[in-house]
Amino acid sequence: MSGKTLIRGVNWVGDAVMTMPAVRAIKRAAPDSLSSLLVKPWVAPLFEKDPFVDRTIIYEDSHSGIMGKFQLARALREERFDRAILLQNALDAAVTAWLARIPERIGYARDGRGLLLTHALPHSGEDRSMHHIDYYLKLLESVGLPPSGTDTWIYLDLAERLAAREKISSLKRPILGINPGASYGSAKQWLPERFTEVARRIIEELDGSVLVFGGPGEADVASEIISPIQEHANTGRAVNMAGKTGLRELMSLMSECDVVLSNDSGPMHIADGLAVPLVAIFGSTSPELTGPRKPSSHVVRAGVDCSPCFRRTCPDKGLACMETIGVEEVFSAVRQALPSGRAVLLDRDGTICQDADYLNSWDKLNVFNDISSLNMLLNIDFNLIGITNQSGISRGIVEDGFVNDVNRMFIEEYGFSGFYYCPHHPDDMCTCRKPEPGLAIRARDEHDIDLRRSYMVGDKDADMLLGRAIGARTILVTTGKQKSSPYADFRASDLKEAVEHIISQK
Repeated sequence: MSGKTLIRGVNWVGDAVMTMPAVRAIKRAAPDSLSSLLVKPWVAPLFEKDPFVDRTIIYEDSHSGIMGKFQLARALREERFDRAILLQNALDAAVTAWLARIPERIGYARDGRGLLLTHALPHSGEDRSMHHIDYYLKLLESVGLPPSGTDTWIYLDLAERLAAREKISSLKRPILGINPGASYGSAKQWLPERFTEVARRIIEELDGSVLVFGGPGEADVASEIISPIQEHANTGRAVNMAGKTGLRELMSLMSECDVVLSNDSGPMHIADGLAVPLVAIFGSTSPELTGPRKPSSHVVRAGVDCSPCFRRTCPDKGLACMETIGVEEVFSAVRQALPSGRAVLLDRDGTICQDADYLNSWDKLNVFNDISSLNMLLNIDFNLIGITNQSGISRGIVEDGFVNDVNRMFIEEYGFSGFYYCPHHPDDMCTCRKPEPGLAIRARDEHDIDLRRSYMVGDKDADMLLGRAIGARTILVTTGKQKSSPYADFRASDLKEAVEHIISQK
């Protein structure tokens, strides 16, 4: 696949997050092609920093009428797209692509639009029988585009993370983010007084704080949740952010929460896409179709026969599905989702062993003598976690098996709990190559690590930037090629000095 591709995105935030694996697969199938995403303005911020989207085109309100359709089609025709991939199911998407004279038009044959498509995939209710992520990927597979993973991922830059961190710096941790709304309808909304009780227990039992998120239309329910807490002198521990943020700031603030509690909604998918520990409440809808999929996500669902009914409002007015979900069950899930351990995350080459410029044989391995100092960290209950970029694998310089053998040696001989590596080329735009936090998040989930109580030790800016992104304290060791970093909280001459500094911070 080459040339220019127009992707017609979906119209709702949660659905848009679930299209991210498909958007990624389109770009990876033809990395040199130009991918443009046509979406509504409220969806566009999700993809603002996404490296798999070359350009975003806004579907304005003015494009809705007949004349607006022709105006948009004319603008798209001038772009000379080679194909349109219609992730949106509506007739409107096919009409626009047809009017724009885009030669190849790919989509599900539904909403009466089959004749307008050059490749119409038959639809037989897949969106009610498979997860929506897989539903979008199935469309691509039908035209020979292989999926490149099913994981959603929202890209934030460091400046956004740091700005959000500063904004909530006065709050005590753990910080619980609450999203009590659901634009689909009241049948998806847990009871406000129960959110209040969970929030109160976070503050009183865990000595934490609460942020309540939502759009302008949810400011009242957010206030309803927070007001009883503030009446008991906890004014500064529960903050109402509903209607006070744009989407990018909401995502940044949510990324700084220690755990998020949400109904099935757009913000729930955002939390999952950010890999924030999440407790998702499901009543009238199905987690098998729209639920979060990351290991850090937990689902609490209704235990009644009528669920899921997929109705916007409860026909019996009793909302039995939400009534059956109690505070104790949800609070227990929130506590379980909160990571509790501490770790020292360590780069490999240049930090615990000499940087050999693509270590690919045992004779090049030179472990630093002061690695034995790591035992002092084990003695005070730190996990040791290795995190290393190994692009030599994708470059054909280093064998994947050899990297595994070396990392296993550090686990078996030096007490590392785990060792994670990214095998990808820098151009692959993966989420696991430092400074992206993918590997650190995986370590958090597999070893119950509170990254904000942890340290990142390395010899490069990429290590320090990773540490900043995850909220860990950063230590640069000068045993590698880099002697300073503006992103380091402390500079150590070697591994032993780094260990001594960590111990001194107890």
